[in-house]
Amino acid sequence: MKKIAFIVLVISVSSTTYAQNQLEDLLAAGIEDAQRFASGYISPAAESVIYNLSGGWLQTAEVKKPLKFELSVIGNVSFVNEEHKAFTLNSSEYNNLYFRDGSISKEVGTAFGENNPDVIVYAIVTDETGAFQEEVEFELPQGLASENVNMLPTAFLQARLGIFKATELKVRYFPKVDYEDVKTGLIGVGLQHEFTQWLPVEKAFPVAIAGFVGFTNFNGNFDFTDSQIIEGSNQQFEVRQNSWLFQIHASTKLKIINFYGGLGYVTGTSDFDVLGTYTVRAGTPLFESQSTFDDPFSVKNKVSGIKANLGTQLQLGFFSIFAEYNIAEYNTAAAGIGFGI
Repeated sequence: MKKIAFIVLVISVSSTTYAQNQLEDLLAAGIEDAQRFASGYISPAAESVIYNLSGGWLQTAEVKKPLKFELSVIGNVSFVNEEHKAFTLNSSEYNNLYFRDGSISKEVGTAFGENNPDVIVYAIVTDETGAFQEEVEFELPQGLASENVNMLPTAFLQARLGIFKATELKVRYFPKVDYEDVKTGLIGVGLQHEFTQWLPVEKAFPVAIAGFVGFTNFNGNFDFTDSQIIEGSNQQFEVRQNSWLFQIHASTKLKIINFYGGLGYVTGTSDFDVLGTYTVRAGTPLFESQSTFDDPFSVKNKVSGIKANLGTQLQLGFFSIFAEYNIAEYNTAAAGIGFGI
């Protein structure tokens, strides 16, 4: 389960048991088949993280005055739709991967889904001389739904600082965590400019309007042990994600409780790399010239889409509390508490 948690990039990695099935077992069917399956399995999770990390950037369109600041702890939770829990695996599109029950096509679980019952597949391999063939059988990997998890949480620290008139700098950060072979961390930076501060009647205007640009970088690494089918060395998954948010934001200007909303554009890229040396114990896939693979494949995703959010913020002296809901391809709720002057 740790491996599944890493694949969906859950920032707070908990101590759970391994899934019985290993994503790297797909290499028994060859690099091309493993990459094709991994793309369908991983992509919903990679996309959801990009949308998830676009939440919680702005709680008000009013910016801090120069040298005024606020520190916040923010948590985001993305919700998983049924359409993101499964994808179609058509064995006719694969070189060397077959369903044990003879099916040609099935809906199988993504990193967010599950296979109930288990889905058994096999690949045909030969020995190094090419004289002997055998079938290597394994189960397709399960997803988070097999553990009754249907959401993706993230958490981070965020700071905002007024730097000059009508403009503030935002920084978000989650320290590099190394826990049971899993390393994750993120950093982000944003710039917000309040247009309404330039209006001649700015103080009398009941609503603040601002523009925002934010960038977030997420990195993760999971170093795992050998499986029953694949052996090797330095085996690990590595993820690099870069995402951007461009948003127009508006909020009320009341003293205690305020309401806000915005319309934005999210875009980002995700690179999931399978690194290390992998050797198929049972032999060499029929269409491969060698049984050992080094850094066998990567899965790349590019995401772009519109998002809208609505929220409310309660200001109690130096403290503030907020909650919001983001509507996008992957809907996300965000909440946090801050302290500032």
